[in-house]
Amino acid sequence: MAPAVSTVALIQADLDREEDPWDLPELQDTGVKWRDLDSKGKGKRVCISVLKLVALLGLLYLFVCSLDILSQGFQLVGGKAAGDIFQDNEVLSNPLAGLVIGVLVTLLVQSSSTSSSIVVSMVSSGLLQVSTAVPIIMGTNIGTSITNTVVAMTQAGDRSKFRRAFAGATVHDFFNWLSVLVLLPLEAATGYLYRLTELIVRSFNIESGDNAPALLNVITDPLTHSIIELDESVISGIATGDPEAKNKSLIKTWCSTMKNTTLQNVTIVNCTSAPCWEWKNVTEIINIQKCHHIFVDTNLADLAVGLILLAMSLVVLCGCLIFIVKLLNSMLKGQVASVIKKIINTDFPFPFSWVTGYLAIMVGAGMTFIVQSSSVFTSAITPLVGIGVISIERAYPLSLGSNIGTTTTAILAAMASPGETLTNSLQIALVHLFFNVSGILLWYVLPFMRVPIVLAKALGNVTASYRWFAIFYILFCFFFIPLLVFGLSLAGLPALLGVLLPHHRANARRKAQRLSYDTSAHRRSLVLIHITLSDEGKENNLLYPPRESKTSCALSELRLLMTNCMTGIQTRDSPDHSANTANKEQKQISLNSLNSLRIDGYPKTSSKVT
Repeated sequence: MAPAVSTVALIQADLDREEDPWDLPELQDTGVKWRDLDSKGKGKRVCISVLKLVALLGLLYLFVCSLDILSQGFQLVGGKAAGDIFQDNEVLSNPLAGLVIGVLVTLLVQSSSTSSSIVVSMVSSGLLQVSTAVPIIMGTNIGTSITNTVVAMTQAGDRSKFRRAFAGATVHDFFNWLSVLVLLPLEAATGYLYRLTELIVRSFNIESGDNAPALLNVITDPLTHSIIELDESVISGIATGDPEAKNKSLIKTWCSTMKNTTLQNVTIVNCTSAPCWEWKNVTEIINIQKCHHIFVDTNLADLAVGLILLAMSLVVLCGCLIFIVKLLNSMLKGQVASVIKKIINTDFPFPFSWVTGYLAIMVGAGMTFIVQSSSVFTSAITPLVGIGVISIERAYPLSLGSNIGTTTTAILAAMASPGETLTNSLQIALVHLFFNVSGILLWYVLPFMRVPIVLAKALGNVTASYRWFAIFYILFCFFFIPLLVFGLSLAGLPALLGVLLPHHRANARRKAQRLSYDTSAHRRSLVLIHITLSDEGKENNLLYPPRESKTSCALSELRLLMTNCMTGIQTRDSPDHSANTANKEQKQISLNSLNSLRIDGYPKTSSKVT
């Protein structure tokens, strides 16, 4: 007997229903159930589970250490270049250039804490104003989000896992980019973050305190310091203009030193009359204990050691991630996975469901404070998103919390600054904090404003179909765009505006092309158009005579890029006409007033913008 029509329709509907790729998968337990095991089998399973847990903790430890070694390798390769970049104060005064420098330097040293500390040291030494440092701090926030994006690439073998992992990683990227797109222009126009943090710092009588607690470093330093140990003061010294720092190696040779100041008899150079000596306090550094890392006596260049560390740490990092994912897949199945997913992804009952996201932000901030690295925390949850334990909607507030947590250690470090530099150091640390808080207010508080989730899912769908696009995204967003904007910033503001504001260039070109003149009375009259481009106080004068055979002045080749560019247009008679130069009229106009320009010159020729 044939089934009823309704039954056929239901079966067909089930077949036609498409599975949502963003639904968390059910991790099925393929092993024997616990109740079906005998005593020996239960004991064996417990031992295997304990061994898996120990192996997972060991892999996480190696993963965190490899991230630390990776950061130090990048500092050896590009740390001195990062210090040199920070020396160019003229470039740093451009907010866009400052933003890009923050991104690039954080990419070079692979640590927002290091790049932020360089900025703080420059502000403390007076080489950089707090207002100038604000865009750089924004850039460090963007640069630090590349780590978990690269970590997501290790799950590219499975399309479904890669879709979720890459979206879970890039939701952090999109939050940082969107926050900068809104807050950087706002800061440039109003000084919002600068004024707010200045008010907070001046409102409280804050005194210097202890150094930031080293929680995770207590565990990881024994291993990382046995491999490499760096003198990070060299980078700060280069940034602050110390001439001796450029000749120093970043690789630390002496781990224990002592300063000894003595009163010595010093000879006066070029002395012309006796006495030719004087007493001075001379400070010398006495080396006490040598470091014990493996590169201390190799005499290799910083670049060579950095490349070795990069290769070694990347191999360990990728290996750890692969085994972590396999272990999690074997451990998080059946009832265990259901319990974990229910705890992490379930909201509080109505009407308090909105509280869950803010609790996740607090958890993310707390965990990041414990590990003292947002890169470590977000990189650790990325594989969990890939295998389906954490949803994108829950990974988003966790990532936002990590942005908050990474600023707390900077605040504590600023509190340890000397009294004379405490105010500026603390203000920069608070700028970092309130930048992230403002971003959360923009892109999380209102549910319909959680645009980063939508963008991350769209990018995840694209990369699942075209996995090469993930590499293109990383190179384009974190290298090509920052380098392009930085190069244009070095070229000057006109070039930067010409690329970033093409509509302004097109409008100026159209206005220039509409400039026409009537030469019916005197065909041989010549009109000279004098363009003065003001670029950083230097004037570049260009003379563009139109062709006599045409009745319109074609200025399409001119790049009138700046709104404050002043254009002088004057008329001059041709050589066979005698004319008094005093009768020539010259006018200075701005681009915005071209539509109402009318020029009357000698002889009776009329030029008008139509």
